[in-house]
Amino acid sequence: MISATTVEPSLLARYDRPGPRYTSYPTAPNFSTGFDESDFRRFAEVRGHRPLSLYVHVPFCSNPCFFCGCNRVITRSVARGEEYVRRLLQEIERVGPLFRDRRVEQLHFGGGTPNFLAPAQLGRIIEVLRRQFDFAPNCEISVEIDPRVLGNDDVRKLADLGFNRASLGVQDFDPDVQVAVNRLQSMEQTVNAIGDCRRAGIHSINVDLMYGLPRQTREGFHRTLEAVLDMRPSRLAIYGYAHLPQMFKGQRQINSDELPDPNTRVALLGMAIGALTAAGYRYIGMDHFALPEDELALAQDSGTLQRNFMGYTTRGGSDLLGLGVSAISHIGNSFSQNPRDLSEWERALDRGALPVWRGLSMDEDDVIRADVIGRIMCQGDVDIAAIERQYAIDFWTYFAGARPLLEELASDGLVWACSSRIVASPKGRYFLRLIAGCFDRYLPAGGAVSSGGYSKIV
Repeated sequence: MISATTVEPSLLARYDRPGPRYTSYPTAPNFSTGFDESDFRRFAEVRGHRPLSLYVHVPFCSNPCFFCGCNRVITRSVARGEEYVRRLLQEIERVGPLFRDRRVEQLHFGGGTPNFLAPAQLGRIIEVLRRQFDFAPNCEISVEIDPRVLGNDDVRKLADLGFNRASLGVQDFDPDVQVAVNRLQSMEQTVNAIGDCRRAGIHSINVDLMYGLPRQTREGFHRTLEAVLDMRPSRLAIYGYAHLPQMFKGQRQINSDELPDPNTRVALLGMAIGALTAAGYRYIGMDHFALPEDELALAQDSGTLQRNFMGYTTRGGSDLLGLGVSAISHIGNSFSQNPRDLSEWERALDRGALPVWRGLSMDEDDVIRADVIGRIMCQGDVDIAAIERQYAIDFWTYFAGARPLLEELASDGLVWACSSRIVASPKGRYFLRLIAGCFDRYLPAGGAVSSGGYSKIV
């Protein structure tokens, strides 16, 4: 078990800097507008047998949560939701024929607040998706749910549509924290939503918490952890709050003087790791936990765990197709992203185009480094001989520049690196992003970056 005392304050101060979360490599800031619709089609038309994960972005929220860094639109207009669905169906019908030979193994609705849309609207989207794509019989179909805007019978209707996983945002039950971040959500609302899911047959349930929020204390977060553990979700995500007010207008409402200091911040994470591990959850890595029998833990055991723009996910070896405003795709050795601005996404669809805004074609070096970084982020372990066999390289010659960076981390007890393996230490699991950054050729020498849209590593 990792405790908060494992990480010394001096170490936190030394590595208190921004860095990528490595939901992709290369990361999104390296995407270029030189990658367009024709490039996307070129990669999509390469016939193969890689299955698909589908992601559908629903940007709307009724109220702003000040901490949120997601791409969202604040509105209470039902009409805006209907207009969005209409254009989303157009995008699905245009892109679907490019992937007729692929089987869909996962479908996830994220946001924003996906249940801003009524179950009937979500049902229309799923109907068109099923018409355009070949769904596996055991397809995982998941949705992010805001318990505050659930109707009385909504969860049963979602289950009838085929949803078999649900993720619920909580962040913190402490009333003072909720006021500071403008997200008032009672424990009763959350308990009722989880109960509705289980009664409807949705037993795979994730709960999102967040550490590093304003006014957060060890005592208050401990109470939140106890309450959530009593609910016994199959997974938990404990995200570190990324305070980037220069990028996200809503965060300017947060008083930075009320944010926990770095030592308290890591203590909150350490508390979560300790409490969840003691309760029987496995620490998957960085910010995800799962019960041992959950598919996420089983995927880590089998080596099929992967990391993408939704965090850690199962069904390794899949391509990701993103639909909706700001959604990101990872097709073959390419990344592409739809416009982040809703009106730009709408205009692209209205003129009959696929709404590709920017992207990137990976070269051979990107592919090799992405594999190494993915193993660090998902397993905390790199089998050097396996990399050498797969890519016909001498590992330490190829990654000569990474060695001094790793040696610095090794001197602080964060990683063990030898001729055969690279392994994150228990303390180093706080710093997986830092270890992965040793292999990122896009970072400046030494891995130090200005904020550039990156959150703090711890």
